[in-house]
Amino acid sequence: MIASFGGVTLDRPRVMAIVNVTPDSFSDGGERLDPARAIVDGLQFISEGADFVDIGGESTRPGSRAVSEEEELRRVLPVVEGLARRGALISIDTRRASVARACLDAGARIVNDVSALRDDPEMMPLIAERRVPVVLMHRRGRPETGYAGPAYRDVVEDVRQFLIERSQECELAGIARQDIAIDPGIGFGKLPEEDLALIADTGRLAAAGHPVLIGASRKSFIGKLIGVKDARQRVPASIWLAVEAARRGAAILRVHDVAATCQALAISAAMR
Repeated sequence: MIASFGGVTLDRPRVMAIVNVTPDSFSDGGERLDPARAIVDGLQFISEGADFVDIGGESTRPGSRAVSEEEELRRVLPVVEGLARRGALISIDTRRASVARACLDAGARIVNDVSALRDDPEMMPLIAERRVPVVLMHRRGRPETGYAGPAYRDVVEDVRQFLIERSQECELAGIARQDIAIDPGIGFGKLPEEDLALIADTGRLAAAGHPVLIGASRKSFIGKLIGVKDARQRVPASIWLAVEAARRGAAILRVHDVAATCQALAISAAMR
């Protein structure tokens, strides 16, 4: 039987569009401070082929500082409400249960938590109570410390074991297995070669039995590998990585450049 996530059948690689409503995200910070602009962009991404729209109101780039709950809600709620009214399948990118709860009430249908439900003890009970899909991401350290932490013994196995353990804890808390997707956290405390290893071994992660989300789009490790400082100039490499991740077993690609990614995935499927 073909799996699904958030009501979307995973019969082919699916695309999650990034809509950050922050002043300081690494690639698109400041572009969507006006909720109306964020809503228009979200609808445009859907028209280009996005299956999900992931809305985030707090930057998680290395060195970033946490924003208040009130500020995060001020940024995301109008966008969630506006896109939900238009039928968008919305994922809320947050570490806070209070923000997730308000956004679910406003029409979001998925929670995407970069802390794998660790930063807020109320998040896991909320997900279980609401019976909504969740993305658990691996993260070493915290943003304010630049995601510093102990060296990995085997980055793929270390990340895989962490995500398996977190998913098992979620199941014990009452979250349905089919509602859990996993994300190895590309760029969150990994060296460029470790990021590449995680993408290359996506299939090993997928063997844990959960859909794998890969979010490599425009990230700094790409710039380090190819010598491109401007994140907006890393689009060709980002698209190649998305296609390669899909070829190796990723179920969901979280991207900035929806139309180009969807075209590349379609050609990749046609070639196969």
